Amino acid sequence: MRKAGRNVINLGIGSPDLSPLQSAIRVLEESAHLPSAHGYQGYSGIPELRSAFADWYAKYFDITLDPEDEILPLMGSKEGIMHITMAFVNPGQEVLVPDPGYPAYASAARLSGALPVTYDLKEESHWLPDIASLECRDLSKVKLMWVNYPNMPTGQKANKRLFKELVAFGKRNGILICNDNPYSFILNEEHISILSVEGAMGIALELNSVSKSHNMPGWRVGMVAGHRDYIKSIIRIKSNMDSGMFRPLQLAAAEALSAGDEWYGEINRQYGKRRVYAERIMEQIGCSFDKGQGGMFLWGKVPQWYKDAGELCDSLLYNAEVFVTPGFVFGSNGGRYVRISLCAPEELLMETSNRIGAMQSVATIDSIKGGFSYAE
Repeated sequence: MRKAGRNVINLGIGSPDLSPLQSAIRVLEESAHLPSAHGYQGYSGIPELRSAFADWYAKYFDITLDPEDEILPLMGSKEGIMHITMAFVNPGQEVLVPDPGYPAYASAARLSGALPVTYDLKEESHWLPDIASLECRDLSKVKLMWVNYPNMPTGQKANKRLFKELVAFGKRNGILICNDNPYSFILNEEHISILSVEGAMGIALELNSVSKSHNMPGWRVGMVAGHRDYIKSIIRIKSNMDSGMFRPLQLAAAEALSAGDEWYGEINRQYGKRRVYAERIMEQIGCSFDKGQGGMFLWGKVPQWYKDAGELCDSLLYNAEVFVTPGFVFGSNGGRYVRISLCAPEELLMETSNRIGAMQSVATIDSIKGGFSYAE
């Protein structure tokens, strides 16, 4: 549509558009001028970055991690999803993945020759896994379980009780639990790590990154934390697939992790303003949503007069030239939900609301794909 000259507003992707910490950009620039900065780097990341991640976890998650061998920097946490799967799952084994959930979990399993097996997340269960139901299954081939809290796409926040139940479940069944945790700083004041649960280091890993929390998605800097033996296993895979990250990037990421509470507060103030517009858009299109959800998206349930999320999304795309993400891309349980990204300026969200309002003012039951009559 854009190639045809139509000005489509894209509220689909979660790519932060706000600026990183300015001192991190200066560190990147200054260190890039050093002649020593351009050589190969070690697979385990530079000490400065590992220490910065350890300090960050100590300050905000109240966890003590040994930067020497319990933290592994990554080229983005997405890389870690693949490395972890390859390190701990053999062909023919199974991986538990959430539905709805990030599609990369299942893709990594398939690429490793394993079988992704979905487990349900549903609104009536507050988008939390049903552990009792899982234990009624045959888990003999399951070696890894992916969880993601604060959750994407639903915005469900983490809680200590859930992590305790997951750690106990992993121990009972010999399943490695991996929490993907990049959203804990966006519209969320409770920073919780699965590694804070007693005994978690023996059965769990956690991924994190500076992509969402520090507005640095294109920098590709993430981490995995866990027991030193798990980290060694991941390095065996990683060292055969890539080399260390560009040193100035690592130094800049370490600087970004030193950002203070005031910086995080300002970022969240901006997301909070955007969230107001996103909620208005959800209300305009008749979607219900949980006002308590966190993260950089808003997840809403499609009204009954639409067949599914696809029909609503098509209606918005072709009648208002606005794209929002249909929930079915995250799994069958997302079929009646849509996701709006907050990674857009207030002006663009306001324009989206205006376009939908204009569409509604002229729509009739025959002229709009979703099929109901709007009134001014």
